[in-house]
Amino acid sequence: MTDPLKSRVVRHSPSTGAGSPDVWGIYEPDTGSIQYICADPKTRQAALIDVAWNFDHKNYRFSTESMDQVLDIVRDNDLTVQWVLDTHPHADHVMASAHLKERTGAPNAIGQKVHDIARLWEGIYNLPGVFDPDRDFDHLFAEGETFRIGDLEARVMLSPGHTLGSITYVCGDAAFVHDTLMHPDAGTSRSDFPGGKTSELWNSIQEILSLPGNTRLNVGHDYGTKERKEPMWEATVDEHKAHNIHVKDGTEREAFIERRQTRDKTLALPNRILAALQINLRGGRLPPAEDDGNHYLKLPVNRFD
Repeated sequence: MTDPLKSRVVRHSPSTGAGSPDVWGIYEPDTGSIQYICADPKTRQAALIDVAWNFDHKNYRFSTESMDQVLDIVRDNDLTVQWVLDTHPHADHVMASAHLKERTGAPNAIGQKVHDIARLWEGIYNLPGVFDPDRDFDHLFAEGETFRIGDLEARVMLSPGHTLGSITYVCGDAAFVHDTLMHPDAGTSRSDFPGGKTSELWNSIQEILSLPGNTRLNVGHDYGTKERKEPMWEATVDEHKAHNIHVKDGTEREAFIERRQTRDKTLALPNRILAALQINLRGGRLPPAEDDGNHYLKLPVNRFD
């Protein structure tokens, strides 16, 4: 029997009525990442959110099966890509942003505070001035900014904690909350990367949980649990408030912070992080080829426990 957690799972969450988008979630099994298509049912205009450029971290080779799958869904549902969006520079997968921009002609965007994340990681890599978000993204969203997906209005919430510049996209009754919450039976995401802060993650989650109770929250990752052996990624605000094992109603802030920080101390760095961030902070582009025609990454040694 095929293991669902090792398979490419696609689920459609249909529009619930006027002002509500169609949402497709596409599970990427190598990293447990969820990629999204958010579309206006009327105009068929769509945004692609957090799509991955597949990276084999053992052989340092790239492939396009995830973005190909997403674009196949776009084609099969007669959608037109209006935006290529990311919620933050990912640590565990390489973003497909630059490639999707080239393939669809749609502008790519991320949060404005990517500037601060870039400066932080330039220091870690000792690559001053190498990252230029204004060069590599067509638009940098500010907190509270609104934009349109077809006739639907979407807005941006600043949601730091996992990174210092993570953002949430809210479109009608769907929100794309990236690495803040996980599925209710798995809790929340880690907050121990450079620039992350557990107290800020708590505040971001509380703001997300203040959205209307029927809002469909779409999380950034799922790895299953001991009891659940299939990937899950959508639950409503009300379901999280009732059942999320880390932040359900009645959870105290300090108890959450202690639990999250204790868990984070046991976690190793993601096996793609030092390659992924060097590419993602270029909008999903490799460093320029050197004189032999090949691309090279710089990896810091003895910088992390």
